[in-house]
Amino acid sequence: MGRVIGTQDATPLEFWVLLDPGERVQMDEAVVVETNSPIGPLKLFGIVDVIRAKHQGSTFDSDVVEAERGLPVELSIAAHVKVTRLDPEYYYPPLPGDSVRVVTGEEYAQALFMDKMERKFPLGLSLSRTEVVYGNLDFLNGRKGAHVNISGVSGIATKTTYTTFLLHSLLHSGALTDPANTHAIIFNVKGEDLLFLDKRNKDLTPDDLLAYERMGLPAAPFDSVQFYVPPSEIPGPILPKVGGRRADEVIPYFWTVRRFCRDKLLRYLFTDVGEDASLLSTLIYQVERRLSEAAEAADRRGPGPAVFLRVEKKGRGTDAAVEEPEEELEIRDFSALLRAIEGIATATGQASGTVGAFMRRLYGAEDKLAYLIRDPGDADPQAHTINWRNKQVTVVSLTGLYEIGKSFVVGSVLQQIQQEKEATGSAEPLCFIVVDELNRYAPREGWSPIRDRLLEIAERGRSSGTILIGAQQTASEVERRIIANPAFRVVGRLDAAEAERAEYGFLPPTLRQRATILTSGRMIVAQPDIPTPVPICFPRPAWATRAEEQELPPPNLKLVKTRRSV
Repeated sequence: MGRVIGTQDATPLEFWVLLDPGERVQMDEAVVVETNSPIGPLKLFGIVDVIRAKHQGSTFDSDVVEAERGLPVELSIAAHVKVTRLDPEYYYPPLPGDSVRVVTGEEYAQALFMDKMERKFPLGLSLSRTEVVYGNLDFLNGRKGAHVNISGVSGIATKTTYTTFLLHSLLHSGALTDPANTHAIIFNVKGEDLLFLDKRNKDLTPDDLLAYERMGLPAAPFDSVQFYVPPSEIPGPILPKVGGRRADEVIPYFWTVRRFCRDKLLRYLFTDVGEDASLLSTLIYQVERRLSEAAEAADRRGPGPAVFLRVEKKGRGTDAAVEEPEEELEIRDFSALLRAIEGIATATGQASGTVGAFMRRLYGAEDKLAYLIRDPGDADPQAHTINWRNKQVTVVSLTGLYEIGKSFVVGSVLQQIQQEKEATGSAEPLCFIVVDELNRYAPREGWSPIRDRLLEIAERGRSSGTILIGAQQTASEVERRIIANPAFRVVGRLDAAEAERAEYGFLPPTLRQRATILTSGRMIVAQPDIPTPVPICFPRPAWATRAEEQELPPPNLKLVKTRRSV
């Protein structure tokens, strides 16, 4: 590659290399220099992070023109190397003139400490596509750390695509102790793109197939996946609201009134209440407690979707309201539940203004939620409950829902998963939860019950084997503790202003600048084991990411008898 130069300081942490003529070294290449130190031979491994070219012997900018006329100058191309590892760990600089070479294979693994990883899984390939970059599973499965956070511009950073590749790698690399019972739940917020994970991608190229082979991963779609979609808003039978899949390939989900009350899900209808948060939160918890008691009483009566509430009937006399005896009503749908909630809220003794704001929000959401919290009719509610244990991968589609509906579904499912995982008392098998648009569900400012739920997973989820894979466009708008907890931090293309925020302080200045020009399929990954973030690339997904990418089965060929004419 070249030799350590003597015109720039060489330290145990960084040095410059004069490249040999015609050398094709690129940024992000791993290199090594061997030098003689006071304790004996010493190897310094590093990563090339800057390459610069200049004329030696020139003084003025215009000398570049004079050089063409014979001015005696010499071209100098040099690379800056950031040291990642010293073997042995003795901090002594390389000496001017020491030979530097690019490393591959085992030495590449040494440069990035991948030889020390007991359990590892592919994160992708080096940008030269010649080396596999691994992640340390111990920092993802909760043993030493957990969680992943991915940032990048929407539509360019390929956050969702890389997330599915990461899950594919984890499930098929052999790193997990029990991959067959490991589960992943993905909230699909962008159209129906994730409803084709079980379909092969017809656009795979030979280079993509070679990349999968190099990483030891099958170039195949997910084989254990289920899709839950919202129900149709049309009254009557429970039908799925989906366009890209057949009705028998997906499962419409909904909540019964009894389950809504028993699980205390009212809070997830109040994820954006602004300045009224402190006042409404107390009222929300009071009403939830009363609804939960009603659900428990209904359970003692027997199975069913309804709850029974005693409400105070009021008749109007000539001069004033006349109270009539309480009447027990059977509550089966969301509209009836709202009227019962209004009676409960009024009886709490809260200020009329607080109760009014509380009910205005609920009545305003009635048409947006009535088909999610509903009377099941003849349908079996259990068959329409999101059961994430049935398959390895569960996609919960939020397409077509109003914002309040999306928040309700995300919050309710997160609570269900966390409670069921904690009830097992064991971290194995792992459960990965993929949440996109974290800045919506876990905002930095204000009160949000979903944020509290996500924060609990980020801070305590590793003990129960609940691993959060969160993604957002702008990490600066997400709750700080959720951003600070992940052991793996990944960025795709970043907005230039966003890249300067403190949340990306783990990126050196050169990588911050490069993050603003990354192309699709390129990411920068930081993990605790490797002292510097590493740019990687990953192949095209082997599964379809949209309807037009799916590989269609060959048409059925039928033999047709024809009559020969004589």
